[in-house]
Amino acid sequence: MKARAGLLLMVLAVAACTTPLPSIQHTALPSELRLSGNFDERRPNFVILHYTSSNNAGRALSTLTDPVSRVSAHYLIARDGKIYSLVDERSRAWHAGVSYWGGNRDVNSASIGIELDNDGVEAFAEPLLNSLLALLEDLQTRYAIPAANFLGHSDVAPRRKPDPGRWFPWQRLAARGFGLWCAPPYPVPSNDDGSTLLAAFGYDVADLEAAIGAFKLHFVPDSDTPQLTEKDRAVLACLLSKKRAAE
Repeated sequence: MKARAGLLLMVLAVAACTTPLPSIQHTALPSELRLSGNFDERRPNFVILHYTSSNNAGRALSTLTDPVSRVSAHYLIARDGKIYSLVDERSRAWHAGVSYWGGNRDVNSASIGIELDNDGVEAFAEPLLNSLLALLEDLQTRYAIPAANFLGHSDVAPRRKPDPGRWFPWQRLAARGFGLWCAPPYPVPSNDDGSTLLAAFGYDVADLEAAIGAFKLHFVPDSDTPQLTEKDRAVLACLLSKKRAAE
C-alpha cells in the first residue's frame, strides 16, 4: 500500500513539473511541422516574401532551424510546392532584419515571413507559386492583411536585399489581391518629387538611390534607368491612389 502511495506521489510530482506543450498555430494546408526556436512575440499585419538564394530547400531548412544562424521565417515553400511550417504565426520570426516600411522600423514584429526555394536568377517553379497563392489566401482570410501589405524583402530593406528579385511575378499575385499593381493608362503624376512619392508609399528614402532601385525591382522590373522617369512617377501616383483608397 505504501509502495503504491509512493508511486502515486512520484507521478503527481512529475506531472506538476512538466511544462505543457505550447499551442502551435499555423496554416491548415498540408505542411510538415519543423519547429524553429528562433523567435519572440509579435503581431502579424504584413507578409514579407524572400528567396532562399540557393537551389536546395534542404540547405535552407537547415539554416532556418539552426540556433546558431539567428535567422528564421514562418514558412518555407520548396520548389515542389511543399510547405514547411517553421515558426508559430503568433511569434516574431527573424527574417527581415534591419528594415523599414511606412514608419515601421521593426518589420519583424508586424509580419509573417515566407522563404521561397529559388536561387534568384531563375523563374519561380509553378508548384511553388500555387502553394504560395494558397498560403497567402489562407493568411489574408485569417488576419485581414491589406493588399498593400504584401511586400518583398527588397521593399523593406532596399540597401541590403534584392529578394524576391526581378523574376518574381508580383503582377500575378496582385491580381489575386496580394500586393498592389498598376497598368496603363496611368494617372498624371503630381508635382511632388520622387523622394516624397516614395516615402508616402512606404519606402525608406534615407538612401534615395536604394529606394528607387527597390521600387523599380518590384513595380517596373523592365526599367533600364536608375532614375525615376515620368512613367515611374505615374506608376507611383497610381499605387498611392490605390493604397489610399483601401485605407
